[in-house]
Amino acid sequence: MPQIKKIAASLLISFATLASLHAAAETKIAPTITSANAEFVYKYLLGEVALQRGESTLASQLFLDLAKQTRDARLAERAVRAAVFANQPGIALQASTLWAELDPSSQEAQQASSQLLIASGNIKDAKPYMQKLLAQEDKRANGFLYLNALLANQKDKTEVLNAISELAAPYPKLPEAHFSVAQAALIANKPDVANKELETASKLRPGWEPAAQMQGQILLKESPGKAINYFQAYLKQYPKANDVRLSYAKLLVNQKRFSEAKPEFVTLVESSKGNPEISAVVGLLSLESSDYSMADKYFQQSISSGFKDPEQLYGYLGHSAERQKDDTKALSWYDKIQPGDHYLDGRLSAASVIARTKNVDTAIKMLDEVDDLTPEQQILVIQNEASMLSQAKRNQESFDLLDKAANTWSNSAEIAYDHAMAAERVGKYDIMETQLRKLIKAKPDFAAAYNALGYSFADRNVKLDEAKVLLETAVKLAPDDHYMLDSLGWVHYRLGNLDKAAEFLQKAYAVQADPEIAAHLGEVLWKQGKLEEAKKLWASALKEFPENDVLLATAKKFNS
Repeated sequence: MPQIKKIAASLLISFATLASLHAAAETKIAPTITSANAEFVYKYLLGEVALQRGESTLASQLFLDLAKQTRDARLAERAVRAAVFANQPGIALQASTLWAELDPSSQEAQQASSQLLIASGNIKDAKPYMQKLLAQEDKRANGFLYLNALLANQKDKTEVLNAISELAAPYPKLPEAHFSVAQAALIANKPDVANKELETASKLRPGWEPAAQMQGQILLKESPGKAINYFQAYLKQYPKANDVRLSYAKLLVNQKRFSEAKPEFVTLVESSKGNPEISAVVGLLSLESSDYSMADKYFQQSISSGFKDPEQLYGYLGHSAERQKDDTKALSWYDKIQPGDHYLDGRLSAASVIARTKNVDTAIKMLDEVDDLTPEQQILVIQNEASMLSQAKRNQESFDLLDKAANTWSNSAEIAYDHAMAAERVGKYDIMETQLRKLIKAKPDFAAAYNALGYSFADRNVKLDEAKVLLETAVKLAPDDHYMLDSLGWVHYRLGNLDKAAEFLQKAYAVQADPEIAAHLGEVLWKQGKLEEAKKLWASALKEFPENDVLLATAKKFNS
């Protein structure tokens, strides 16, 4: 997405959505120009006509020329709005700085200038505008809370930390200023600085929930136990801190400490006095913790209390029914989702159930009948149809569908990746390799592409040195991804580095107890001479995944 669109989407600009920008651009500004002449009138009317015809670039340039000529702030503002709508960052930047110069009291002008300068990578020139924003006492606290969002896309996180520290320096008694510095320090991987700033913020405002939540986040990086102990102590002192309690409940769910999480859910709902948003969140946490009866209860309670987006909850209720193996009920929930934001998600979920319980062709027919899809949604449908065919072992049909889609959607990274994977399943390794190399070149941060190519080489025991480099890159891009760690462990196994292989595979299995990782890890343990440990691992994994082909084949090969 171009930077100008990111600017338009930012919370920091009050005219922040394209829809409102368009509406604003159509709102007539009638500047009081005492020296208006024929040329001014002509240009102004030409700008208005250009806007009406959708020629926003021409309109923005005309209004900027008029603003320079007349020194009228309202024309500069008009030029900014038209330029943002036209996706013309250069014109928007010129117009915004002129607007801020002509109307220094306008917060909106300072916001626009700050945002546009930062988007162009110019933090230094943006600082004066940000300083003016923070100088307004009634806006200062919120301004500091949004600073990191404003600077989120900057690559040099240390530069961001230095800039925010400089902006915060004049306000040593403001907790939000210290909080903003702490947040920037955490992003810049400087936990000592973050801890110091959070400590100051908490002294200035004892019990402040945002500071407590960030403190928990820092401790979580050290160990989940430390974060849990911190939240417990904090909630004992501040039992009504629901935001912190929600963070604590989420952490307990992530750590699979479901019995401890459950009473926190109840407390959250009771203290919220039936707030539908809280009920929905608690329902989702219950779903994640596999407490389906509680999930259903709170989702339905949220709907009956007036949750603003019930269609979304119908989807969650369908997922809950599926996990309870009640496919009929799941389909009834998915069928309740009407055309709108969640309609396609509902159809995709329903198609998955139909493909599993009836047949794939019926599911695909249903998806093909969904109308008015955006290009992104059409791609998603194709991906799901190909996946259903693959799961039904109809790999050639899956490949054929994606092969056709790869020609139609040649710029789609998602289709290119799926096409490569489908090609591998039917033994077309040349197509797989070509697609993945193109994808890596086009999107050098696409970790899954490096992983897929490297793992394919490792699994086929070819090009192992290149496979190792590819998989090291994948892990660097996604260091906590269990699939990447598994692949890197597997290539080390192929290279004969058993200790390294075991190290990466054990780390992967600790992240996710996946059956294929269990198969790989067991094989490495077996080769290390740890036969009983390997057998125990396979037996445990087979209890949970008795039908996994890779796990079954591996266990049979070594146990026979």
